[in-house]
Amino acid sequence: MLRAALHKLKANLGTGSSSRNANTPSKPAINLSDFNVVTEGKAQILFPEKETVFYNPVQQFNRDLSITCIKAWDNLYGTTNDGNSTKASYTNNKRSFDGIESGSTKKRRITDGAGNDGAIKSNSPPGLPYMRILEALSATGLRAIRYAHEIPNAKQIVANDLLADAVESIKRNVQFNDVSNIVTPNKDDANVLMYRTKSEGGKFHVIDLDPYGTATPFIDSSMQCIEDGGLMLVTCTDLSVLAGNGYPEKCFALYGGVNMAGHDATHESAIRLVLNLLGSSAAKYKKSIEPLLSLSIDFYIRVFIRVRTSPTEVKNLQNNTMTGYMCSGCGSYHTQRLGKQSERVSKKGKAFIKYSLAQGPPVDRNCKYCRAVHHVVGPMYAGTLHNQQFLDEVLRINREEHNDEVYGTRKRIEGMLTLAKNELNVPFYFSPNSLSSILKFQVPPLKTIVAGLGSLGYTSSLTHAKASSLKTDAPWDAVWYVMKKYCLDNDLVDINKMNTNGRGYKILTNDQICGSEHMWDEKLSFDPNEQSGKVEKLRKLKMVRYQENPTKNWGPKAKPQ
Repeated sequence: MLRAALHKLKANLGTGSSSRNANTPSKPAINLSDFNVVTEGKAQILFPEKETVFYNPVQQFNRDLSITCIKAWDNLYGTTNDGNSTKASYTNNKRSFDGIESGSTKKRRITDGAGNDGAIKSNSPPGLPYMRILEALSATGLRAIRYAHEIPNAKQIVANDLLADAVESIKRNVQFNDVSNIVTPNKDDANVLMYRTKSEGGKFHVIDLDPYGTATPFIDSSMQCIEDGGLMLVTCTDLSVLAGNGYPEKCFALYGGVNMAGHDATHESAIRLVLNLLGSSAAKYKKSIEPLLSLSIDFYIRVFIRVRTSPTEVKNLQNNTMTGYMCSGCGSYHTQRLGKQSERVSKKGKAFIKYSLAQGPPVDRNCKYCRAVHHVVGPMYAGTLHNQQFLDEVLRINREEHNDEVYGTRKRIEGMLTLAKNELNVPFYFSPNSLSSILKFQVPPLKTIVAGLGSLGYTSSLTHAKASSLKTDAPWDAVWYVMKKYCLDNDLVDINKMNTNGRGYKILTNDQICGSEHMWDEKLSFDPNEQSGKVEKLRKLKMVRYQENPTKNWGPKAKPQ
């Protein structure tokens, strides 16, 4: 059994308790001259000269952010309003992952005013380490060791990997960092480990999936192995599939949907495809996901979700799933939710939610602006990408509790999450550069476009996923109207010299984009207003969105052999 194997592994490493005595076996000496010592956060990793284990220094941002987010999750969802500990028990049958009986700690179901319905309350003293974390694909063990050093409530961290060289590296680094009382190295297939743990009644409070490539093969087992209300951290680095142009069939096979290939917002569609996969996988087990933070970072997608058992929330999955129609010519897009929810009142006066089929489609076969054909994308997640309360707590921890010496990417965390916090909660974004390219005129200032849309009563924001791009709740009628009016009123193009078959000519001469129906001509103004002021204020903060290159030719590396 897995517990017996882990006991044997602990004995070999001299683990078992944080207080060592004279009977503790002596640790084998490590010849430091054979290794390079890499320091990150509060951990020091022995990295062999021959690269047999995958390590990428640019991923420090990923690790710094993960630590901060786990702390925020613990602070927000770990205690009730009365101050008592509500850390979920590790098992339902009073057995824990390491075989220690938990019968001395009684649990009872509670429901509090903070919405923690179904949480498990423990009579253990508040503040005791309780958190069991699984790093399913650990490589060097750096992340697990940093979790042990930097997350106060981490009780046990399983650092798992399938490669023998990786597990040897984990053992060596655990010993070197003196965290064997918390970190348990383990050699196993990640899925086998999670299914076996679940079958024995064990679960993890936090599961971190950071594979080389797609996380798809590990989603089902992790959904079954996570505690109710637990935190799941998921990385997908296969953006050539998730956000590229060349593999629509592979994207659908892995994620159950089609991305917005070739569109400016392809990285957001990648996020929403990953969230849709997580949501549909959770629903099979009467669970729902709540995205706490969803980011497109460098060459990968990283999402932080809270998983809860809630059959009622599972009913919302259909309404939170959408398809999209993307114009292959001008890039305009329209979304279609797959379900419809409406509030009803019964004969007895009791309010309830009616679930029904959605109506559609919202567009014709051809785009009404440029007459190009629409491409179907999705299905993908349609809900909000971030939890504002969670973002506030992450930013607070990053600002008040962390420092630049330990968290080298702290400024980037502040910059990227500030942008995410101020993002408008609508699907997708567009690039004014692309729209100006279609109309064949110089790109207007971002604040001018925001001011124009704001004068018509619409809200706009920046996005973390792409620089100089906008999210807006304005329909595409309004977007093209603002761009067209700015172009024509300032005599930026000569329509008579344009190619009559071009997309720009068709849009500029399209009488449907006139604004008379909405009396936009009387409202439109490009003068600065409240909306443009907010965007400009955010842009002037000079936030760090990209970290300094740590090495020459940094980026995704080849998988170790």
